[in-house]
Amino acid sequence: MDPETLVGDMGALVSLPEVVVRINELVDDPTSSAEDIGRAVQQDAALTARLLTLANSAMFGMQRQIDTVGRAIAVLGTRQVRDLTLGLSAARTFAGIPNDLVSMDSFWHHSVLCAVSARQLAGECARGRPDSSFVAGLLHDVGQLVLFHKLPRESHRALLLSIDEPNEPELYLCERDVLGFDHAAVGGALARHWHLPASLTECIEFHHDPARAQSHPLDVALVHVANSLATLIEVDSTEFEDAPAIAPVAWEITGLKRDDVLGLVAGARSAVDEAKRLLQLPGVH
Repeated sequence: MDPETLVGDMGALVSLPEVVVRINELVDDPTSSAEDIGRAVQQDAALTARLLTLANSAMFGMQRQIDTVGRAIAVLGTRQVRDLTLGLSAARTFAGIPNDLVSMDSFWHHSVLCAVSARQLAGECARGRPDSSFVAGLLHDVGQLVLFHKLPRESHRALLLSIDEPNEPELYLCERDVLGFDHAAVGGALARHWHLPASLTECIEFHHDPARAQSHPLDVALVHVANSLATLIEVDSTEFEDAPAIAPVAWEITGLKRDDVLGLVAGARSAVDEAKRLLQLPGVH
């Protein structure tokens, strides 16, 4: 079994809604207009409502209310609206996939913490894209859910290894030992299967190995750092040794310092519950 086969076997269980696929195609089509994209978004009333609710939240901090999809596109841009619709739909698709290994609440709590942290970190960087970083952080671990669902016994072995080994190796390294690949590789295969933007695909596939990013190293580095910051918040620590190690290249690419990251802890912690409410993930509280 390899990542591509795993993703192919998931079939309709992890298919994006047709309207989201269409929005993705339109944004990549140079002949389409903002009006075309707006009409596509509005075909899904529930998605439209969630997009406008998110765009008008305190987390996004818009100066004026965004009351239409057209306004959202004008203010946020077509690519940011595309990324947000992808993130909202993909997260809801995966929220309903069952597994017996981890609590979905804990999985999505970490994912949303990473999303909020990535958005705040991107705001600290002159070249950062906060909205896209939010979506990348939200989806960075989706490969785990594929593994939990398709290969539960092997995933359980990897989880036990990450807990029981004396040095407590990170889960993705244990997955590589057990499976020959990790959840990031599976997530990258899924992102390609879904034809997600290259920036999101690289963030998902390389969030543990930012040095491997080819086209979007800053986006990947921000999610890599955000993943560690999310863990620090979860364990209520300010010691970087208590979280996944941050690769030196990530500090170099982002230009961030440790104090910059720790300074965002309070804001990310306070924003996570509101973000979960706004995302309206089924079964997640």
